[in-house]
Amino acid sequence: MSEELSVRVDGHVGVLEIHRPPNNHFSLDVLTGLADASEKLVAEGCRALVWCSEGKNFCAGMDFAADGVGRSPVHTLSALYGQGLRLYSLPVPVIAAVQGAAVGGGLGLACAADFRVASPATRFHANFGLLGLHQGFGLSVSLPRIVGGQKAAEMLYTARRVPGDDAHAIGLADHLVEDGRVREDALEWARQIAARAPLAVRSMKATMRADLLAALPAALEREIVEQTRLMATEDHGTGVAASLERSTPVFTGR
Repeated sequence: MSEELSVRVDGHVGVLEIHRPPNNHFSLDVLTGLADASEKLVAEGCRALVWCSEGKNFCAGMDFAADGVGRSPVHTLSALYGQGLRLYSLPVPVIAAVQGAAVGGGLGLACAADFRVASPATRFHANFGLLGLHQGFGLSVSLPRIVGGQKAAEMLYTARRVPGDDAHAIGLADHLVEDGRVREDALEWARQIAARAPLAVRSMKATMRADLLAALPAALEREIVEQTRLMATEDHGTGVAASLERSTPVFTGR
């Protein structure tokens, strides 16, 4: 197992932890490892999975430097989102223990899970509009499915940070627990699911996710096309520079 990902089994629950603190940006290797390990745990009899991460934040999105998105965006995004589709398609329930921030692609990863546990200190942030980009990681279909079309549009168009309390109110966080108890609650919830009839639970999930999985391939394809197009704009450069400088971007529409 990679040093950037660890796996343990608690009864019939598989716990997968990303180790890229403090912000846990994902790379293609990390997503591939997470998908491989998740599928392996399911094949070995795990009935529920918990995704978690080491450090201050759950996941701050894509590691642009590691994957060289700017050099070959279509190829890189296709590879990344191909792994994302594998994560969405897992046949057993997945619970994401979301501490700190889930930003951009990290929000997408959290939304690939069936459920999310958060605390008041958690922040969900669809920051694409601040980077001059279209949303990615399947959020075009997963986010509206979770919070509804209007709330999803608000999150995407304003790029506002959604704290844990607000996320719980709109259904983005399924459980809201005290700070420091996010992982504990996620594991306890997964144990409860794993104690139910596993064939029935799998069957239920297949039915509940059928519409999402049917819509994802086309949504991911459009996200790749739009993200690639917008990466070539001045606004994207402005957004990235402002993010690095921690300043407010001023966009020109070019």
